Amino acid sequence: MSGKLTKEQIRFFREQGYLVLPSILDRSLCAEARDLLWASLPSGAALKRDKPESHIGPFHENDTNNEPLNYRAGFRWQVRRHSTDEAMIRLLYSDSIMAIARELLGDELAQPVVGGSVMGSEGAAWPDGPIDPAQASEGIRGIYATLPFPDSHAKAHPEAQAHTDGHPFMLGVVGLIDQCPEGGGAFTVWPGSHKRLFHKCMLRYDQPRVPFYEHMPTYKGIVQSDEYKAELAKILNDTAPVECSGNEGDIVFWHHRLVHAAGENHSGVIRQAVLADINRNDLCELRQKSHLEDMWQDWSEGVRGTTG
Repeated sequence: MSGKLTKEQIRFFREQGYLVLPSILDRSLCAEARDLLWASLPSGAALKRDKPESHIGPFHENDTNNEPLNYRAGFRWQVRRHSTDEAMIRLLYSDSIMAIARELLGDELAQPVVGGSVMGSEGAAWPDGPIDPAQASEGIRGIYATLPFPDSHAKAHPEAQAHTDGHPFMLGVVGLIDQCPEGGGAFTVWPGSHKRLFHKCMLRYDQPRVPFYEHMPTYKGIVQSDEYKAELAKILNDTAPVECSGNEGDIVFWHHRLVHAAGENHSGVIRQAVLADINRNDLCELRQKSHLEDMWQDWSEGVRGTTG
């Protein structure tokens, strides 16, 4: 794809809050991302790349690591230490991806920084809470994987993990670096939820956060209004989620107020993906302004001029 969206695709993104595009990522860079993921394991780990029978979660106790830059616990595996490597930036900030992003956000986009700060290296974080701090990455978010559940594990409802993100950003990107079959833990979205929650959030692009205080261990996390909580409950009750499964190289663009979750993996193979945020270069100024009546005011002319 050369980076030209149709009016129908822009309309779909505006109305549904996400857009799936096939075969966008460079396959050689996908392979490099997979190599970096597996290289992050300690020597002697129970999880072996060449032994699929070892891929079933959860992580063995000896392989668990709570370090934000190389997180492994339960069924989640998140590698952030390579987020500003040149190869990872070329993977998710390629010319074709940025051309598509400009059609959605306009021409003045923030540029990633090779060797810059990575998500999880600074900002507000807390024990037993969200791993992502409010401080965003200067590259991609990271390489994220989900181990498959054992056959004996009952399938849960995706609503249990449904949320909107708290750090400031405008446009999210999820890219598959390997095949992800249906039921394989793919990025899951609740279509149209961005329109229902945008005006329920207290801030334009952030969500207020309370960091961890040792003397108040339970007073922490993202602060949300009662209106937001009530509308989220309605969304989870009346909107069917969509699982964005697919093939290596497929990507999903999504609006920052879209309800989403990392699905449970019942496929028997590890879900491997890369995530990133794309923003206008004046996001720092925009996030300090008052809330918008028109939720598309900061987006491109093409998005603002498209209606359902």
